[in-house]
Amino acid sequence: MIIYPAIDLISGQCVRLEEGDFARTTTYDATPIDVAKSYRQAGAIWMHVVDLDGAKAGSPKQSEVISSLCDVEGLSVQAGGGVRCFDDVISLLEAGVSRVVVGSLCVKDPDMVKSWLSSLGAAALTLALDVRPDGENYKIATHGWQETSDRLLFDVVQDFVAAGGKHFLVTDISRDGMLEGVNVELMDQLQARFPDVEMIASGGVATLNDVVELNTKGVKAVIIGKALYEGRFNVKEALDAGA
Repeated sequence: MIIYPAIDLISGQCVRLEEGDFARTTTYDATPIDVAKSYRQAGAIWMHVVDLDGAKAGSPKQSEVISSLCDVEGLSVQAGGGVRCFDDVISLLEAGVSRVVVGSLCVKDPDMVKSWLSSLGAAALTLALDVRPDGENYKIATHGWQETSDRLLFDVVQDFVAAGGKHFLVTDISRDGMLEGVNVELMDQLQARFPDVEMIASGGVATLNDVVELNTKGVKAVIIGKALYEGRFNVKEALDAGA
């Protein structure tokens, strides 16, 4: 299992939101580069970076900081936030990002995203689907989690798998930043239905048991943010739990 320790950025600082709400933001003292280096020293080989300013504004705003994180030797960066056009994708790839996270456009302009998959290959893109529970279904949120689409999660994933998508980041916003436990049932359903792709779980990881449960279900990857910042466990322990 791949462990993606996370950095969320606002104005060049590491932050975490609760349920995607910009009004409920916790800012941490550690600099992004120091956090990234600590992740690598602990054994992480991937890191997940979100430009929250970019997600809110609709265009990348933290590219310089992200570029510096890409210089940390031995650490591959998956990054996004505000990616709205092909130039945004290319700019991040040229900055050293290994995989660019595309979110809102997966719903707003799926044909465009499919064209990027075709031209760049599945290895260059992670398709981020942020969801809110809606009865027995999950609807997809867009624009920095500020709007909700009528599109249903499983339908969108099926559509992009058919188009060649291989990396899907699924965040249950109702749990994100809340330290209440990851949505294991949802991730289990997704990974079982789409076994040949990398499903990346995100939102609510609170204990090492969350990592163990996901790994036991065959989920291929998990993003961990606030639990690391709050000292619930460390990166090495997470890597051991997902081994």
